[in-house]
Amino acid sequence: MEGFQKKINIKNKKASYNYEFVEKFIAGIVLGGTEIKSIRMGKANLVDAYCYFRGDELWVRGIHIAEYSFGSFYNHDPGQDRKLLLNRRELNKLRKKSQEKGFTIVATRLFLNERGLAKLEIALARGKREYDKRQDIKERDTKKELARLRKM
Repeated sequence: MEGFQKKINIKNKKASYNYEFVEKFIAGIVLGGTEIKSIRMGKANLVDAYCYFRGDELWVRGIHIAEYSFGSFYNHDPGQDRKLLLNRRELNKLRKKSQEKGFTIVATRLFLNERGLAKLEIALARGKREYDKRQDIKERDTKKELARLRKM
């Protein structure tokens, strides 16, 4: 059993529906002991997660990491803001772009890398308009229909 690790890959499906991703980044995330244990159990939710700048640091808000079931009074606050770790060049690029009209930074995926560290994939995103969403749904339906017809 040594070296066995359950694959954790928590996605924010709502983000790809509501936003068009311009550029993606992989960021480290600062977590406490019970938080990482909870993530390893797969108890995290990214539905309304977005990033913002506080001073020179990038923070993520809206990630819900459930309390660790075996934690005592040392347990964490499930909805607290968490600091992200990026290098200075990436932070400057994100700050500059996010201040432009229509851009935001959203969390798209939370995963564990090969070393067991929690990483957050964030994307510089532009909000989709209603007709863009309808177009995506239409394309997805036609792909499903073609796949179904090929199987016949």
